[in-house]
Amino acid sequence: MHTALVAGWAGSMALYELAVFDPSDPVPDPMWRQGMFGIPFMTRLRITNSWGGWSIQGGIITNPGIWSYEGVAGPHIVGSGLGFLAAIWQLVYW
Repeated sequence: MHTALVAGWAGSMALYELAVFDPSDPVPDPMWRQGMFGIPFMTRLRITNSWGGWSIQGGIITNPGIWSYEGVAGPHIVGSGLGFLAAIWQLVYW
């Protein structure tokens, strides 16, 4: 249950931060100044592209691939849901 809660928080927080992040000029207005918490740690793991077509390193991305911010946040939320269902199953049937 705890793992499901943590994974759900990580995924939902990443999607929230992507919704409010302004990647237009990262030099005078970096992530930490915009109040980001999870995305800088993802960036340290070399996740730099978004499905929205932008990159932390600047420029326009045409094919960000699966290894992007949304590509990592999505499986966290799905895994959280599956972990929650497993916790409920264990509570009822174990």
